[in-house]
Amino acid sequence: MMWIASGGAQGRRGWGAAFSIALAVTAVLSCSNSPYPASDDDVKILYSVYGEAPKTLDPAVSYNVSSSRIVSAICETLLEYHYLKRPYELIPGLAESIPEAVEREDGTVSYTFALREGVMFGDDPAFAVGEPGRETRRVVADDYLFALKRLGDPEINSPVAHIFSKVLGLHAFGERLTEQRKVTAFAARPPHEQYAEVGDVEGLVKRGDYAFEIVIDAPYPQMLYWFAMPFTTAVPWEAIVYYDGNEGRPRFADHPVGAGPYRMSHYDKQFRIVLERNENWYGVMYPEWKAPGAVYPSVGEEGDVERGFVNPELAGRALPFIDRIEFRREKESIPVFNKFLQGYYDKSGINKESFDKVMDGNQLSEDMAAMGIQLDRVVDIAIFYLAFNQEDDVLGVSAGERGRKLRQAMSLAIDAEEYIELFLNGRGIPAQSVLPPGLFGYDVDYRNAYRKPDLERARKLLALAGYTDGIDPETGSPLKLRFDTYATNSAQLIPIRYLVDSWRKLGLDVEVESTTYNKFQEKVQNNVHQIIQYGWVADYPDPENFLFLLSSGMAMPGGPNSANYRNPEYDALFDEMKAMPNNEERASIIREMLALLEEERPWIELMYRESFVLYHDWVSQYKPPGFEFTTLKYQDIDAQARTAWRVENNRPVLWPAYALLVIAIAIITPGIVTLIRERQ
Repeated sequence: MMWIASGGAQGRRGWGAAFSIALAVTAVLSCSNSPYPASDDDVKILYSVYGEAPKTLDPAVSYNVSSSRIVSAICETLLEYHYLKRPYELIPGLAESIPEAVEREDGTVSYTFALREGVMFGDDPAFAVGEPGRETRRVVADDYLFALKRLGDPEINSPVAHIFSKVLGLHAFGERLTEQRKVTAFAARPPHEQYAEVGDVEGLVKRGDYAFEIVIDAPYPQMLYWFAMPFTTAVPWEAIVYYDGNEGRPRFADHPVGAGPYRMSHYDKQFRIVLERNENWYGVMYPEWKAPGAVYPSVGEEGDVERGFVNPELAGRALPFIDRIEFRREKESIPVFNKFLQGYYDKSGINKESFDKVMDGNQLSEDMAAMGIQLDRVVDIAIFYLAFNQEDDVLGVSAGERGRKLRQAMSLAIDAEEYIELFLNGRGIPAQSVLPPGLFGYDVDYRNAYRKPDLERARKLLALAGYTDGIDPETGSPLKLRFDTYATNSAQLIPIRYLVDSWRKLGLDVEVESTTYNKFQEKVQNNVHQIIQYGWVADYPDPENFLFLLSSGMAMPGGPNSANYRNPEYDALFDEMKAMPNNEERASIIREMLALLEEERPWIELMYRESFVLYHDWVSQYKPPGFEFTTLKYQDIDAQARTAWRVENNRPVLWPAYALLVIAIAIITPGIVTLIRERQ
């Protein structure tokens, strides 16, 4: 009996182990490695990524690329850019037309926006605040006036408050708010009530339920570009009241409510953000309008027909094409690229580690092309540069001609072409001026006299500056300078070491000082930096948006003129140029400004970045924009083709399952034999 009991227990353990293995085998044989549910296989979903969790999705505050992609899809703007045309061209969005600037006798300028009537916000529980049971309502002029007042609200701390201080009375409105909020009872009231209490803004005038006027203090043609950005999109007051972070509700910064082609359906900013097609969007509700921003365009730039962007079968089709957009957080570039190769992300950049695998010279490799992967590239409307602090005693204005020749020599030591090849796999163009390609005033034939590397000439300039062979005559040692950076790990520091080593060839001793990003920003704000590396991506496609970076009014603290460059002659030219139309007179003034910067050298212009974008051939109608404006509603996905490709190219490795099956059989067989013997 004891033997039988013991043998039975062993048999049960064997059967249990075998059963577990069999279950594992069944699971392996029946599942795929897809991270998405099978129910989504036939749905038009664009799978994309983001690296850093968005700090805010409040359209009045959000000012970076990753959050802008999300906000722009949720919050439709009054104006937008033609998707295909280059140079870039504004078209009406939720505005009926592009307003004309009306110059008044007192020097002020007004714009009147007429809204499309019948436009609705996306469904959201916030609207029940205004009327119980309500899920949406019409977009009216008051929503824009409320949004614009938020830009002047000091508590919002909008990064474009200085731009909208041009609106008559908006700055004074902010001051009145601040004063009134010292009263506790007033400060406790919701913002829309506070705004009503402190009074109207002179430069924001309601012209009926579906029109409003803004008045600015002087001509500023670039003002219209700001109405193609989420800062000026309609904001419903109900959303601000409802999304206050209380009783389990998120803050408005985590849950924007707008009238765009998509609405937020899931938000976990550390992991996953999902946007769903907004059935209330005006392009869906009113396809008969054929509004410019709600249908696919019929014309583009040269080459768009050959590339498939201009297609008679698509022209005039209602947008959006994609039903859902899923953003998943990925902190590292290598996993993103690997998942792209598996078909689990639809688009990808090219990380440095994979560049040689992806590219064959200047073309996509045969292996990538055989996988059905496409390559597109665009020179971004952006500039990356090195800035010398003009308030520094050695490198700045107070050093006079000596400082200027030192800056000129250091500029001649930097080989931008080699830098781009070494650290960016050739993805860029050596910069000659502050203006990148694609902007009025950019001259493809212009060559900056101090941007072709020439060490011999640099050494002569150093000697003229009093630093022969890089030696500081006051110390008898190499001149000590400091490169301030927030790069801290070895990979980030390698390109900076290259720049420093370039100057050491002249005999200069440039020390790299790394700090945290916040401390770096504090240094720049307090003007205690010497040399820094910076970049600027266009807000809008106008030369003013780059040339202003070196105007006195934008100098630190607070402004983007990180070089603290102040030149009355440059400022006078800038003030004359900024409000002019694009004509030969404006081009002539721009040439004068660039000549000043060439000689003065507050910057070493480094490069214009070229973005390489890979995408699978089931993605269509994707044209890289070159700077940040919404393109999601124009893109399309062939979901069936994607699913078929994934099945074909991600077949599970089955030999481990079969090996487990053999082991299971080996375990089960002795038990079966024993059982048969016992029964006999």
